[in-house]
Amino acid sequence: MTEGAIRADLIIRNGLVVTMDRDRRVIEGGAVVVTGAEITAVGDQALGERYEAVTVIDAAGDIVMPGMVNTHCHAAMTVFRGLGDDIPDRLERYIFPLEAKAVTAELVYWGAMLAILEMIEAGVTTFADMYFFEEMVGKAARDLGMRAVVGETVIGFAAPDCATPEDAVARTLAMARDWGGDDLVQVGLAPHAPYSLAADTLRRVADVAREADLPVQIHLAETQKEWDDMQAAHGRSPVAYLASVGLLNDRLTAAHCLFADEDDMAQLRDSGAGVSHNPGSNAKAGKGVAPALRMRALGIPVGLGTDGAMSGNTLDIFSQMSLASKIHKLEQRDRRVATAADMVAMGTIDGAASLHMAASVGSLEAGKRADIAVVSTKSTHMRPLHDVYSALVYAAWAGDVRHTVINGRVVMRDRKIPGYSRDKIYREFDRIAGGIKGIAASL
Repeated sequence: MTEGAIRADLIIRNGLVVTMDRDRRVIEGGAVVVTGAEITAVGDQALGERYEAVTVIDAAGDIVMPGMVNTHCHAAMTVFRGLGDDIPDRLERYIFPLEAKAVTAELVYWGAMLAILEMIEAGVTTFADMYFFEEMVGKAARDLGMRAVVGETVIGFAAPDCATPEDAVARTLAMARDWGGDDLVQVGLAPHAPYSLAADTLRRVADVAREADLPVQIHLAETQKEWDDMQAAHGRSPVAYLASVGLLNDRLTAAHCLFADEDDMAQLRDSGAGVSHNPGSNAKAGKGVAPALRMRALGIPVGLGTDGAMSGNTLDIFSQMSLASKIHKLEQRDRRVATAADMVAMGTIDGAASLHMAASVGSLEAGKRADIAVVSTKSTHMRPLHDVYSALVYAAWAGDVRHTVINGRVVMRDRKIPGYSRDKIYREFDRIAGGIKGIAASL
């Protein structure tokens, strides 16, 4: 060790560092220093040279940015990707029956393994998941070194892993005890939606989340039908109904929120809830455009999500940043809205805030967890690099990610996953997915 140098575990040098900190600093020729699981220092090359580390990555002018945050997905649904893409009423006619026949713990594990691999390859370092057998999603995240919020689905009928909603709550509490204190995996509750659960169950979820200090994820205000049915049954919007049963609070991340009026958005803001904006899934389903820009203007933390691979077909946030910007520009007929810088914020620090995790992830700052993506600038479509935010949103794609660091560990270096075989994941995944098409054909 050079005399006077400070010891660290990892240094990423010579990059264009996009911090996404409060001042939105962009540091040319910058360095990020990591000790253990935390970022020790972020600054110019001179600062980086004060440190020595066992592992040094020369970013060689590439973009060094916070790892991206996928605020809503159903990871195991990779096994259903490409099924029922263009049929109406997929949820009731297709997805629920398919899940009842096909979903097992093994399917969830290998489906999640492929999903997590896809996200790591795309520079995603945190994802929020809701599905069945969520302990298997937690295991997959742990095995590949991914940060995850795993939400066991609570739904008002017999699910693949739980006969009743109360069983799902009990399963979640057992998971929370088993995974308590884990550095990567956080357990939460995932009531499916206001329309698929009784009011008493929603109140029960709210009580348990408060007592056990658990985060909550839910689908909310996703369709016009949901809005109409809630008005007919309860005389309230879905958002107002959720508030009436005690679930609209600062533990909640609400996915979609397409049908939210000014009163709803005021309630969301005042409650401290976060919102997951899923532009790709919503557009593909023809549901509409969520008022995400208005929510952001009101101070609601809004992040980006992919939804499941059966709904959005991809799990990368680059595609969502680009699509979100273009959809909102088109909707408002104004190219000045949904700027590239705004979209990078939604894919990183705002996504972390929507999951109530901004104190620990989402930006490159000393004291935060070392979740980092290094994006190549060497490909044809990334030249020239006049504006880093524009490049990330309008030009970059998932395959440009060279290195991914999660919790201080280099989980992908030069597109290789140290210590894990892609071929094994592919082989086991293909074995599971191979039987799905026949099950789907019988529905």
